[in-house]
Amino acid sequence: MVKHLLSAADLDRASAVHVLDTAAEMAATQAREIKKLPTLRGRTVVNLFFEDSTRTRISFETAAKRLSADVINFSAKGSSVSKGESLKDTALTLQAMGADGIVVRHHSSGAPHLLATAGWVDASVVNAGDGTHQHPTQALLDAFTIRRHLAGRGAAGAGASLDARSGVGHDLTGLHVAVVGDVLHSRVARSNVQLLTTLGARVTLVAPPTLVPVGVEAWPCAVSYDLDATLDEAPDAVMMLRVQRERMSAAGGGFFPSPLEYSRLFGLDARRLAALPGHAIVMHPGPMNRGLEISAEAADSVRSVIVEQVANGVAVRMAVLYLTLATKES
Repeated sequence: MVKHLLSAADLDRASAVHVLDTAAEMAATQAREIKKLPTLRGRTVVNLFFEDSTRTRISFETAAKRLSADVINFSAKGSSVSKGESLKDTALTLQAMGADGIVVRHHSSGAPHLLATAGWVDASVVNAGDGTHQHPTQALLDAFTIRRHLAGRGAAGAGASLDARSGVGHDLTGLHVAVVGDVLHSRVARSNVQLLTTLGARVTLVAPPTLVPVGVEAWPCAVSYDLDATLDEAPDAVMMLRVQRERMSAAGGGFFPSPLEYSRLFGLDARRLAALPGHAIVMHPGPMNRGLEISAEAADSVRSVIVEQVANGVAVRMAVLYLTLATKES
Protein backbone atom coordinates (compact mmCIF):
# COMPACT_ATOMS: atom_id res chain seq x y z
CA MET A 1 0.00 0.00 0.00
CA VAL A 2 1.23 3.48 -0.84
CA LYS A 3 1.91 6.06 1.90
CA HIS A 4 -0.88 8.33 0.67
CA LEU A 5 -4.27 7.60 -0.91
CA LEU A 6 -5.08 10.61 -3.05
CA SER A 7 -6.85 9.10 -6.04
CA ALA A 8 -8.41 5.87 -7.22
CA ALA A 9 -5.64 5.90 -9.82
CA ASP A 10 -3.13 5.23 -7.02
CA LEU A 11 -4.38 1.62 -6.89
CA ASP A 12 -3.65 -1.08 -9.43
CA ARG A 13 -5.81 -4.19 -9.53
CA ALA A 14 -3.74 -6.19 -7.04
CA SER A 15 -3.55 -3.38 -4.48
CA ALA A 16 -7.26 -2.58 -4.84
CA VAL A 17 -8.18 -6.22 -4.20
CA HIS A 18 -5.81 -6.19 -1.23
CA VAL A 19 -7.60 -3.19 0.26
CA LEU A 20 -11.00 -4.86 -0.29
CA ASP A 21 -9.78 -8.11 1.28
CA THR A 22 -8.41 -6.19 4.28
CA ALA A 23 -11.76 -4.39 4.57
CA ALA A 24 -13.49 -7.78 4.64
CA GLU A 25 -11.29 -8.78 7.59
CA MET A 26 -12.10 -5.49 9.32
CA ALA A 27 -15.83 -5.99 8.71
CA ALA A 28 -15.62 -9.40 10.36
CA THR A 29 -14.22 -7.84 13.54
CA GLN A 30 -17.14 -5.43 13.70
CA ALA A 31 -19.55 -8.29 14.30
CA ARG A 32 -17.85 -9.00 17.65
CA GLU A 33 -19.04 -7.66 20.98
CA ILE A 34 -15.80 -5.71 21.43
CA LYS A 35 -15.17 -3.95 18.15
CA LYS A 36 -11.93 -2.13 18.98
CA LEU A 37 -8.56 -3.31 17.70
CA PRO A 38 -5.21 -2.15 19.13
CA THR A 39 -3.67 -1.73 15.68
CA LEU A 40 -3.16 2.06 15.67
CA ARG A 41 -2.70 2.62 19.39
CA GLY A 42 -0.40 5.60 19.86
CA ARG A 43 -1.10 7.01 16.40
CA THR A 44 -2.88 10.33 15.86
CA VAL A 45 -5.33 10.83 12.99
CA VAL A 46 -6.56 14.32 12.12
CA ASN A 47 -9.83 14.77 10.21
CA LEU A 48 -9.13 18.01 8.34
CA PHE A 49 -12.45 19.04 6.79
CA PHE A 50 -12.79 22.29 4.86
CA GLU A 51 -16.21 21.23 3.52
CA ASP A 52 -19.32 20.24 5.41
CA SER A 53 -19.73 16.49 5.81
CA THR A 54 -21.65 14.07 7.95
CA ARG A 55 -21.21 10.53 6.62
CA THR A 56 -17.58 10.75 5.55
CA ARG A 57 -16.28 12.55 8.62
CA ILE A 58 -18.13 10.30 11.08
CA SER A 59 -17.10 7.23 9.10
CA PHE A 60 -13.40 8.14 9.24
CA GLU A 61 -13.67 9.09 12.91
CA THR A 62 -15.34 5.79 13.74
CA ALA A 63 -12.78 3.85 11.70
CA ALA A 64 -9.83 5.50 13.44
CA LYS A 65 -11.31 5.00 16.90
CA ARG A 66 -12.11 1.34 16.18
CA LEU A 67 -8.38 0.96 15.45
CA SER A 68 -7.56 2.68 18.81
CA ALA A 69 -6.03 5.79 17.22
CA ASP A 70 -6.30 9.20 18.83
CA VAL A 71 -8.58 11.38 16.71
CA ILE A 72 -8.61 15.15 16.26
CA ASN A 73 -11.54 16.63 14.34
CA PHE A 74 -10.70 19.91 12.60
CA SER A 75 -13.43 21.97 10.95
CA ALA A 76 -12.62 25.08 8.93
CA LYS A 77 -15.64 26.85 10.38
CA GLY A 78 -14.74 28.42 13.69
CA SER A 79 -11.01 27.83 13.15
CA SER A 80 -8.15 30.09 12.10
CA VAL A 81 -8.96 29.19 8.49
CA SER A 82 -12.01 31.44 8.74
CA LYS A 83 -9.58 34.21 9.72
CA GLY A 84 -7.50 33.68 6.59
CA GLU A 85 -4.98 31.01 7.64
CA SER A 86 -3.51 29.20 4.64
CA LEU A 87 -3.48 25.46 4.02
CA LYS A 88 0.29 25.55 4.48
CA ASP A 89 0.12 27.14 7.93
CA THR A 90 -2.63 24.75 9.00
CA ALA A 91 -0.47 21.84 7.80
CA LEU A 92 2.58 23.12 9.68
CA THR A 93 0.48 23.32 12.84
CA LEU A 94 -0.63 19.71 12.43
CA GLN A 95 2.98 18.65 11.80
CA ALA A 96 4.06 20.35 15.03
CA MET A 97 1.33 18.45 16.88
CA GLY A 98 2.68 15.13 15.62
CA ALA A 99 -0.13 14.00 13.33
CA ASP A 100 0.54 10.56 11.84
CA GLY A 101 -2.36 10.59 9.41
CA ILE A 102 -4.38 13.43 7.90
CA VAL A 103 -7.77 12.78 6.35
CA VAL A 104 -8.57 15.85 4.26
CA ARG A 105 -11.71 17.07 2.52
CA HIS A 106 -11.36 20.30 0.59
CA HIS A 107 -13.46 22.35 -1.80
CA SER A 108 -10.47 22.83 -4.13
CA SER A 109 -9.47 20.02 -6.47
CA GLY A 110 -5.84 19.02 -5.83
CA ALA A 111 -5.58 20.25 -2.22
CA PRO A 112 -4.84 16.77 -0.76
CA HIS A 113 -2.14 16.21 -3.40
CA LEU A 114 -0.53 19.53 -2.48
CA LEU A 115 -0.65 18.63 1.21
CA ALA A 116 0.98 15.26 0.53
CA THR A 117 3.73 16.45 -1.81
CA ALA A 118 4.69 19.97 -0.69
CA GLY A 119 6.89 18.75 2.15
CA TRP A 120 4.88 20.46 4.88
CA VAL A 121 3.98 17.25 6.74
CA ASP A 122 5.45 13.78 7.26
CA ALA A 123 1.99 12.29 7.85
CA SER A 124 0.13 10.00 5.49
CA VAL A 125 -2.61 11.87 3.64
CA VAL A 126 -5.95 10.31 2.71
CA ASN A 127 -8.23 12.18 0.32
CA ALA A 128 -11.77 12.34 1.68
CA GLY A 129 -12.99 14.30 -1.33
CA ASP A 130 -11.50 17.27 -3.16
CA GLY A 131 -13.67 19.57 -5.26
CA THR A 132 -15.06 17.74 -8.26
CA HIS A 133 -11.88 15.65 -8.57
CA GLN A 134 -11.58 12.47 -6.47
CA HIS A 135 -13.13 10.54 -3.58
CA PRO A 136 -11.17 7.26 -3.52
CA THR A 137 -12.53 5.76 -0.29
CA GLN A 138 -16.10 6.21 -1.57
CA ALA A 139 -15.16 4.27 -4.69
CA LEU A 140 -13.57 1.57 -2.54
CA LEU A 141 -16.65 1.17 -0.36
CA ASP A 142 -18.83 1.07 -3.47
CA ALA A 143 -16.63 -1.66 -4.98
CA PHE A 144 -16.66 -3.51 -1.64
CA THR A 145 -20.47 -3.42 -1.58
CA ILE A 146 -20.75 -4.60 -5.17
CA ARG A 147 -18.30 -7.42 -4.55
CA ARG A 148 -20.14 -8.67 -1.45
CA HIS A 149 -23.36 -9.01 -3.42
CA LEU A 150 -22.16 -9.95 -6.88
CA ALA A 151 -18.75 -11.62 -6.52
CA GLY A 152 -18.27 -14.28 -9.17
CA ARG A 153 -21.46 -13.47 -11.05
CA GLY A 154 -19.72 -11.62 -13.84
CA ALA A 155 -17.16 -14.35 -14.42
CA ALA A 156 -19.50 -17.29 -13.86
CA GLY A 157 -22.55 -15.92 -15.64
CA ALA A 158 -26.15 -15.48 -14.58
CA GLY A 159 -26.23 -18.87 -12.89
CA ALA A 160 -23.74 -17.87 -10.21
CA SER A 161 -25.09 -17.96 -6.68
CA LEU A 162 -25.37 -14.77 -4.70
CA ASP A 163 -23.65 -14.71 -1.32
CA ALA A 164 -23.65 -11.38 0.48
CA ARG A 165 -20.58 -12.41 2.48
CA SER A 166 -18.44 -13.78 -0.35
CA GLY A 167 -15.89 -12.14 -2.56
CA VAL A 168 -12.51 -12.32 -0.82
CA GLY A 169 -9.80 -12.44 -3.46
CA HIS A 170 -12.22 -11.52 -6.26
CA ASP A 171 -12.20 -8.53 -8.54
CA LEU A 172 -15.28 -7.35 -10.48
CA THR A 173 -14.49 -8.83 -13.87
CA GLY A 174 -17.53 -9.15 -16.12
CA LEU A 175 -19.89 -6.98 -14.10
CA HIS A 176 -21.72 -4.03 -15.63
CA VAL A 177 -22.28 -0.93 -13.49
CA ALA A 178 -24.43 2.02 -14.60
CA VAL A 179 -23.56 5.34 -12.95
CA VAL A 180 -26.46 7.73 -13.42
CA GLY A 181 -26.91 11.46 -12.87
CA ASP A 182 -24.82 14.54 -12.25
CA VAL A 183 -21.50 13.25 -13.55
CA LEU A 184 -20.19 16.74 -14.28
CA HIS A 185 -19.93 17.75 -10.62
CA SER A 186 -19.27 14.28 -9.19
CA ARG A 187 -15.94 13.24 -7.70
CA VAL A 188 -17.66 9.95 -6.85
CA ALA A 189 -18.28 9.24 -10.54
CA ARG A 190 -14.67 9.99 -11.49
CA SER A 191 -13.26 7.76 -8.76
CA ASN A 192 -15.68 4.94 -9.50
CA VAL A 193 -14.95 4.93 -13.22
CA GLN A 194 -11.24 4.54 -12.47
CA LEU A 195 -11.51 1.96 -9.69
CA LEU A 196 -14.33 -0.20 -11.10
CA THR A 197 -12.55 -0.35 -14.46
CA THR A 198 -9.29 -1.27 -12.72
CA LEU A 199 -11.17 -4.11 -11.01
CA GLY A 200 -12.48 -5.38 -14.35
CA ALA A 201 -16.02 -4.02 -14.41
CA ARG A 202 -17.66 -2.35 -17.39
CA VAL A 203 -19.00 1.12 -16.55
CA THR A 204 -21.65 3.14 -18.36
CA LEU A 205 -22.23 6.79 -17.44
CA VAL A 206 -25.79 7.98 -17.96
CA ALA A 207 -26.63 11.68 -17.85
CA PRO A 208 -28.10 14.55 -19.83
CA PRO A 209 -25.50 16.07 -22.17
CA THR A 210 -25.28 19.19 -19.98
CA LEU A 211 -24.11 17.07 -17.02
CA VAL A 212 -21.38 15.15 -18.87
CA PRO A 213 -17.83 16.57 -18.51
CA VAL A 214 -15.86 17.85 -21.48
CA GLY A 215 -13.31 15.19 -22.46
CA VAL A 216 -15.33 12.26 -21.12
CA GLU A 217 -14.56 10.36 -24.32
CA ALA A 218 -11.06 9.80 -22.90
CA TRP A 219 -12.46 8.05 -19.79
CA PRO A 220 -12.44 4.22 -19.77
CA CYS A 221 -16.22 3.90 -19.91
CA ALA A 222 -19.25 4.17 -22.16
CA VAL A 223 -21.56 7.21 -22.15
CA SER A 224 -25.32 7.13 -22.64
CA TYR A 225 -27.97 9.84 -22.68
CA ASP A 226 -30.85 7.37 -22.40
CA LEU A 227 -31.44 5.69 -19.02
CA ASP A 228 -34.10 3.28 -20.26
CA ALA A 229 -31.84 2.04 -23.07
CA THR A 230 -29.04 1.45 -20.57
CA LEU A 231 -31.35 -0.45 -18.23
CA ASP A 232 -32.32 -2.65 -21.19
CA GLU A 233 -28.68 -3.83 -21.14
CA ALA A 234 -29.38 -5.45 -17.73
CA PRO A 235 -26.71 -3.82 -15.55
CA ASP A 236 -25.70 -5.65 -12.39
CA ALA A 237 -25.63 -2.47 -10.30
CA VAL A 238 -27.18 0.97 -10.77
CA MET A 239 -25.49 3.80 -8.90
CA MET A 240 -27.57 6.97 -8.69
CA LEU A 241 -25.67 10.22 -8.19
CA ARG A 242 -26.93 13.19 -6.22
CA VAL A 243 -27.95 16.22 -8.27
CA GLN A 244 -25.54 18.78 -6.79
CA ARG A 245 -27.75 21.83 -6.96
CA GLU A 246 -25.39 23.88 -4.78
CA ARG A 247 -22.62 23.60 -7.40
CA MET A 248 -25.09 24.36 -10.18
CA SER A 249 -26.20 27.54 -8.40
CA ALA A 250 -22.58 28.59 -7.96
CA ALA A 251 -22.01 28.10 -11.69
CA GLY A 252 -24.97 30.35 -12.39
CA GLY A 253 -26.48 28.13 -15.07
CA GLY A 254 -29.46 25.91 -15.69
CA PHE A 255 -28.37 22.34 -16.42
CA PHE A 256 -31.85 20.89 -17.06
CA PRO A 257 -35.29 22.41 -17.69
CA SER A 258 -36.91 21.46 -14.38
CA PRO A 259 -36.69 18.94 -11.54
CA LEU A 260 -39.79 17.20 -12.89
CA GLU A 261 -38.21 16.83 -16.33
CA TYR A 262 -34.96 15.50 -14.85
CA SER A 263 -36.81 12.98 -12.70
CA ARG A 264 -38.88 11.80 -15.66
CA LEU A 265 -35.84 11.19 -17.86
CA PHE A 266 -33.08 10.24 -15.43
CA GLY A 267 -34.71 9.34 -12.11
CA LEU A 268 -34.89 5.80 -10.79
CA ASP A 269 -38.57 5.19 -10.07
CA ALA A 270 -40.72 2.12 -9.44
CA ARG A 271 -41.14 1.39 -13.16
CA ARG A 272 -37.42 1.44 -13.86
CA LEU A 273 -36.72 -0.48 -10.66
CA ALA A 274 -39.01 -3.28 -11.88
CA ALA A 275 -37.11 -3.40 -15.19
CA LEU A 276 -33.82 -4.33 -13.53
CA PRO A 277 -32.54 -7.93 -13.51
CA GLY A 278 -33.51 -9.94 -10.46
CA HIS A 279 -30.00 -9.84 -8.97
CA ALA A 280 -29.29 -6.14 -9.62
CA ILE A 281 -28.59 -3.78 -6.72
CA VAL A 282 -29.37 -0.07 -6.31
CA MET A 283 -26.70 2.24 -4.88
CA HIS A 284 -26.35 5.92 -3.94
CA PRO A 285 -23.38 7.66 -2.27
CA GLY A 286 -25.72 9.97 -0.32
CA PRO A 287 -27.15 12.28 0.68
CA MET A 288 -30.16 11.55 -1.51
CA ASN A 289 -32.60 13.94 -3.13
CA ARG A 290 -35.66 11.73 -2.81
CA GLY A 291 -38.12 12.38 -5.59
CA LEU A 292 -35.44 13.83 -7.87
CA GLU A 293 -32.74 11.33 -8.84
CA ILE A 294 -34.32 8.48 -6.87
CA SER A 295 -37.85 7.72 -5.70
CA ALA A 296 -38.74 6.61 -2.19
CA GLU A 297 -39.78 3.22 -3.58
CA ALA A 298 -36.34 2.68 -5.12
CA ALA A 299 -34.41 4.03 -2.14
CA ASP A 300 -36.27 1.80 0.32
CA SER A 301 -36.65 -1.31 -1.84
CA VAL A 302 -35.12 -4.70 -1.07
CA ARG A 303 -32.68 -4.09 -3.95
CA SER A 304 -31.29 -1.00 -2.23
CA VAL A 305 -27.91 -1.35 -0.52
CA ILE A 306 -27.62 2.34 0.34
CA VAL A 307 -27.61 1.88 4.12
CA GLU A 308 -25.18 -1.01 3.74
CA GLN A 309 -22.82 1.29 1.82
CA VAL A 310 -22.60 3.50 4.91
CA ALA A 311 -21.78 0.52 7.14
CA ASN A 312 -19.23 -0.79 4.66
CA GLY A 313 -17.58 2.62 4.61
CA VAL A 314 -16.34 2.13 8.17
CA ALA A 315 -14.68 -1.20 7.34
CA VAL A 316 -13.11 0.17 4.15
CA ARG A 317 -11.74 3.25 5.93
CA MET A 318 -10.40 1.05 8.73
CA ALA A 319 -8.54 -0.89 6.04
CA VAL A 320 -7.15 2.27 4.41
CA LEU A 321 -5.98 3.74 7.71
CA TYR A 322 -4.44 0.43 8.73
CA LEU A 323 -2.60 -0.04 5.43
CA THR A 324 -1.29 3.54 5.32
CA LEU A 325 -0.42 3.95 9.02
CA ALA A 326 0.19 0.61 10.74
CA THR A 327 3.44 -0.12 8.89
CA LYS A 328 4.91 3.37 9.16
CA GLU A 329 8.22 3.60 10.92
CA SER A 330 7.93 4.87 14.47
